Amino acid sequence: MLNISHRGQEMPASPIRKLVPYAEAAKKRGITVYHLNIGQPDIETPKQALDAVRNFDFKVLEYSHSAGNESYRKKLVQYYKKVGIDIDYSQIIITTGGSEAILFGFMSCLDAGDEVIIPEPFYANYNGFAVAADVVVKPITSYIENGFALPPIEEFEKAITPKTKAIVICNPNNPTGYLYSKEEMEVLKNIIKKHDLYLFSDEAYREFCYDGEHFSAMNLEGVEDNVILMDTISKRYSACGGRIGALITRNKSVYDTAMKFAQARLSPPSFAQILGEAAVDLPDDYFNETKAEYLKRRDILVNRLNKMPGVFCPNPGGAFYAIAKLPIDDSDKFVQWLLESFSYNNETVMLAPATGFYGTKGLGKNEVRLAYVLNSNSLNKAMDCLEKALETYPGRVL
Repeated sequence: MLNISHRGQEMPASPIRKLVPYAEAAKKRGITVYHLNIGQPDIETPKQALDAVRNFDFKVLEYSHSAGNESYRKKLVQYYKKVGIDIDYSQIIITTGGSEAILFGFMSCLDAGDEVIIPEPFYANYNGFAVAADVVVKPITSYIENGFALPPIEEFEKAITPKTKAIVICNPNNPTGYLYSKEEMEVLKNIIKKHDLYLFSDEAYREFCYDGEHFSAMNLEGVEDNVILMDTISKRYSACGGRIGALITRNKSVYDTAMKFAQARLSPPSFAQILGEAAVDLPDDYFNETKAEYLKRRDILVNRLNKMPGVFCPNPGGAFYAIAKLPIDDSDKFVQWLLESFSYNNETVMLAPATGFYGTKGLGKNEVRLAYVLNSNSLNKAMDCLEKALETYPGRVL
């Protein structure tokens, strides 16, 4: 009898994408679905970057260097310098999306059975990458009541065992939108220094900080060899389909090891490297308009949510996500019900149940993640749908 691998059985389904068939069925019934379930911005990809791809002259679409085009890596050094991070191009590996950077980092630094501590709720795919790398996620809980702030140092200390090898953070955070302060980053520095741990820092949303400044893990002093930066152009330039990211580290041994994984997959995508390289030359004020647009959307979303009876949503400090607590019995059932059984003016909204963003079973049952990636008009219509849905949902909790 043929069997599926244990790894395959353990691989979790995406909480963001698993309900897609229900959304597709709703659309076939003529229902308009507002997608707040996934971080796919409707912001246009910069024309200058797209034109670089359209106009690139080549005779053969050949492999790039396994670490990525040298010209792109050198250009990225300029980008990082602008955001206050001083690195050399020889410390950068271009990856197939931020996803591959995370996987390369896990597989380079961790052995089977090793443990990584991640404040929850966390980006759901960390679970999938952990399964693929055969490592164990040890969640420590942050709470909606204080906006999902970094858990106290005591919680980290309690979670550390002889198998603990790393801490993973996303700053600003997906799915909560929480922006870790410099002081909180210093707390993490003290922990990784004391226990000799790696710190994986996912900084995909650094451009989108609204209530405070972004402080990169790469600027923590005295732990240069401990820090692995994971990055991507997907959200920065609204280029999710380009699948271009980066793993960056000053640790030569980690870099050399990750390069072996990079060589095994040959090279990252060529066209998107061209796009990413051209994007570095965008005007310094390019992000001003985009950031202002996301800030406007955040305020619409949070204000609308907190005016709904029984709903609470903390104000996200960055990224373009929020988690809201709803008066419902089960977020998985509710989100499916929205697509299967509900419509308002022939429209509905698709959300992501928060259960998939927690590592601790049972948490997130009355929470959902919302991505404010749609224009203001669509966002308001989505909120109209949610407000009406909460009035009629059979599993509403008083």
